[in-house]
Amino acid sequence: MEQYVAPPELLKGKTILVTGAGDGIGKAAALSFAKHGATVILLGRTTSKLEALYDEITGAGYPEPIIHPMDLQYASEEDYKVLGTSIVEQFDCLDGLLHNAAVLGPRAPIEFYPHEAWMKVMQINVNAAYALSRALLPALQAAPSASVVFTSSSVGRKGRAYWGAYSVSKFAVEGLMQVLADELRQTSKVRVNSIDPGATRTSMRKDAYPAENPESLPSPEDKLPLYLYLMGDDSAGITGEALKA
Repeated sequence: MEQYVAPPELLKGKTILVTGAGDGIGKAAALSFAKHGATVILLGRTTSKLEALYDEITGAGYPEPIIHPMDLQYASEEDYKVLGTSIVEQFDCLDGLLHNAAVLGPRAPIEFYPHEAWMKVMQINVNAAYALSRALLPALQAAPSASVVFTSSSVGRKGRAYWGAYSVSKFAVEGLMQVLADELRQTSKVRVNSIDPGATRTSMRKDAYPAENPESLPSPEDKLPLYLYLMGDDSAGITGEALKA
């Protein structure tokens, strides 16, 4: 999908929520969605990072985004409900949802994997993605054509030693994507897919591979053509697919 060139107004008039918008691929995607005309809801844990991105988006003259700080490790069902209700009240619908927030957790064998760390990874990477999707489905179904994109990983498609909870969580994300896509395929115009971005110059990648030279890797911006394609109407009809950027 690297050949895809998004039209300048691909996302004009659309509202898209991005989790993990403060860093890495989430930040790059949010900025690109705004550049292509979308009003972006920036969801993340660190308010200062969201504010900096807000300034960058408005400074470039793109549609004014919305900042929504939320810690996915501790968010309650009520927190998700309030978010879903406020989106419907403010925008009538939600055209896109990019699940990008995730934590790596320890790199350790299952035998010695810390229990609390396992639960934290599952809470942020899987349970929060389920809870947010569930809460936002009414807003997504109200859109003329909506897109949900889950961020996956190669270790969520083939297990690898010592990747522990992160690997298992990404397998679960793939399963959630498939179930949701199958449920919505015949009953709505919401399409659901996943993207494995591959090796990318992000802080998570640096944590996973500290000896690796970051400059040898593609930047988050290099991965955006597929994200834009799936968020725009050019991908209408594509659902349930596990894609690689």
